[in-house]
Amino acid sequence: MIGCLGPYPIVATGSLSPSLSKSCNETFRNKQFLAKQQSVCLTSVFKNHQGCNGSYFPSKRSISKRGRSSSKISTVLTDDKSTMSSFEDDAENIGIFRIDPGLEPYKDHFRYRVKRYVEQKKLIEKHEGGLEEFAKGYLKFGFNREENGIIYREWAPAAQEAQLIGDFNGWDGSNHRMEKNQFGVWSIKIHDCDGNPAIPHNSRVKFRFKHGDGVWVDRIPAWIKYATVDPTRFAAPYDGVYWDPAPLERYQFKYPRPPKPSAPRIYEAHVGMSSSESRINSYREFADDILPRIQANNYNTVQLMAVMEHSYYASFGYHVTNFFAVSSRSGTPEDLKYLIDKAHSLGLRVLMDVVHSHASINVIDGLNGFDVGQGSQDSYFHSGERGYHKLWDSRLFKYDNWEVLRFLLSNLQWWIEEFKFDGFRFDGVTSMLYHHHGINMTFTGNYSEYFSEATEMDAVVYLMLANCLIHNILPDATVIAEDVSGMPGLGLPVSEGGIGFDYRLAMAIPDKWIDYLKNKKDDEWSMKDICWSLTNRRYTEKCVSYAESHDQAIVGDKTMAFLLMDKEMYSGMSCLTDASHTIERGIALHKMIHFLTMALGGEGYLNFMGNEFGHPEWIDFPREGNGWSYERCRRQWNLVDTDHLRYKFMNAFDRAMNLLDDKFSFLSSTKQIVSSTNEEEKVIVFERGDLVFVFNFHPENTYEGYKVGCDLPGKYRVALDSDAWEFGGHGRVGHDVDHFTSPEGIPGVPETNFNNRPNSFKILSPSRACVVYYRVEESQEEDNNSTLVGVKDAYAASDIAKNPEGYVESEVSNLTGVEETLDDAATVVEITEEQAYTGSEGSKGKTEDAKIPSDVAKNLEGSAFVENEVSGLIEVKETAAGSDIREIP
Repeated sequence: MIGCLGPYPIVATGSLSPSLSKSCNETFRNKQFLAKQQSVCLTSVFKNHQGCNGSYFPSKRSISKRGRSSSKISTVLTDDKSTMSSFEDDAENIGIFRIDPGLEPYKDHFRYRVKRYVEQKKLIEKHEGGLEEFAKGYLKFGFNREENGIIYREWAPAAQEAQLIGDFNGWDGSNHRMEKNQFGVWSIKIHDCDGNPAIPHNSRVKFRFKHGDGVWVDRIPAWIKYATVDPTRFAAPYDGVYWDPAPLERYQFKYPRPPKPSAPRIYEAHVGMSSSESRINSYREFADDILPRIQANNYNTVQLMAVMEHSYYASFGYHVTNFFAVSSRSGTPEDLKYLIDKAHSLGLRVLMDVVHSHASINVIDGLNGFDVGQGSQDSYFHSGERGYHKLWDSRLFKYDNWEVLRFLLSNLQWWIEEFKFDGFRFDGVTSMLYHHHGINMTFTGNYSEYFSEATEMDAVVYLMLANCLIHNILPDATVIAEDVSGMPGLGLPVSEGGIGFDYRLAMAIPDKWIDYLKNKKDDEWSMKDICWSLTNRRYTEKCVSYAESHDQAIVGDKTMAFLLMDKEMYSGMSCLTDASHTIERGIALHKMIHFLTMALGGEGYLNFMGNEFGHPEWIDFPREGNGWSYERCRRQWNLVDTDHLRYKFMNAFDRAMNLLDDKFSFLSSTKQIVSSTNEEEKVIVFERGDLVFVFNFHPENTYEGYKVGCDLPGKYRVALDSDAWEFGGHGRVGHDVDHFTSPEGIPGVPETNFNNRPNSFKILSPSRACVVYYRVEESQEEDNNSTLVGVKDAYAASDIAKNPEGYVESEVSNLTGVEETLDDAATVVEITEEQAYTGSEGSKGKTEDAKIPSDVAKNLEGSAFVENEVSGLIEVKETAAGSDIREIP
């Protein structure tokens, strides 16, 4: 990761302003490790390996009153006689300390964490036969077919009596009384009638029990696999449904899981709001109509929101009522299986937005209905304030309870095994990690904020078990954490002392862009501050970056396109008229912001449905306040499908961004070097992999003969150009120009190089545009444009997306192909072509900024470039044991 010197990690937290508080700076001066203040982009803000951040943590689903700072460990989960594995015995040498020696003062915390994890895992192995067997609770609890009947089991220790009721017995449970064992589990076997199940498939069922007050209540079974509501009744409660289709009616998967990509390019989607019509869309319609669009835009992963049943639609799926049931608004479990299988057939992996951080407060149709005032050891949730999230208005799980662990771990295995999900995005992880849930908490990067009595160790151990389970079941799973705090080790393997996630969301990045768009004029944008925010992440812990997700467009805010262009999007998006200044600026910055976020912000990329083409307005689910309208709870695909509207330009560029990573795999590259952040020229130059990226944010200035540094010598050509005609640009860059490098200074002596790069070449850098250059290998000499990502790739895929059943010839006739525009483009930049060969500079090709110290390196995931005081640049390459340091010749 970029952001500190040497192989030490930094803390990736929220957005950071160059102007830090005095107390924050003083904190860093007292630390052992002080960075030399020579780092490009980071000089004014970075002080040590822990990082510093003034990020405040409010959230739309944000956070409750501070809980107790410590918790009693349940006797259910500990065993004094248990022995420690070698993992725990070797706590002195846990891998995380080799990666980050700054964590040494917190060794006791990690030792205790590992001890708790190992003890819990051993108890599960001893009493349940192993973690995977333990997580097959869905084969024991709820409804399951056994010989000559159906067995129903429910954990409800607070119940005094219990019955099973439903359509099958006329809702009279007197003949279907259940029995309770010593663990509080109720069970009953309903024998078949004449060889047929006594409970018909797709019929309603409920669990009726009497609690301590002598009151009988009806609840939806906790492990129910399907729940529905009467659509003719307003605000009707949900009913549990017994789901056991006949073999011929059960969906059979046809396609294997796609291989795990080197870097996930994630399309975040909400099935219900994916229709262009004002209604709820179905799983099958999404599969047939939307998945081809996602594939055409070269994403490799779909992340589905709101899959778990939630009775309140406007909760965006985050107030879950039935954890094992698919959301019935969009169809049946078999319909969801069809969607996932269809995605796999298109080469798309599917992640699920899983919510284990809290549960809906609903009593009649939610898990909360099993809490009838009993002690927390007999409940899914903590009692009192600790079990209630005041700002989320939801219940909080008791993660050290044996049956809660069984329920949640089984939930994960259920979705993987039954529905073939390829991984998860865990929601609300920050709330899980701390007793204070992050409320009103400023995470400055001081390690004491992460490792103290404020840490919710029960939840940490659960997450370690969850990640261990997921990767045992599906080694190629992708698991992402939504965490804003930047807890060190969250994205490291459990075997290294981490919590085990594959990625964390880079949640500070969209906040930074919103701050710039709302509060800064274009000439006030700081290239260094932008780069700092994009690269502020921990060494060896991968991030998924995004410029905007569903969060940024919730009612009360706007999509990025609408922030940029606002009401002019209603009248100024037609190609039949000249674009206004607002529209030109908006489209240009929309492309640049999303691409810079992708290229520099992490090891994966995420886009929310519709934002790829600049969806206008905001998201507002049907509710009383808007007259229960679906008008802004849909996606207007007609905007991007209408050929004379400018939305197609942003969509084509989004497709080209993803295609560029397909061709060059820059997202997974550990080589990431920011060589220049020129504040006066508003230009950012960096390398990712072997590509050279140049972003010119200046609103007016185009620089001819602009000199950019690079690593490898040779010939470079354009790989992607946001200013190309097919992306709504002005075609100012010639795509047939060969840019030859010139050596800079003494090899191996970075202070003699240009911006610490041993080679350079000259380009035309248009205002408000970004251009990517690739090094031409000998094998590519025969085809000058074989690697250019442009109009042919973009529109061929667009046609397929519009007509997924068969290729339809594009009706786009007013846009010419790359080959036809090259001559015109080359004429515009004729002087640049000459300069590319002669090495001459244009009148605006200023290079004074080269004196900005840039020999200090930036940490990368798996690789870091650092200053070597003796011999120049050193490349640090991660090995299984830590880092292997070797000198670059």
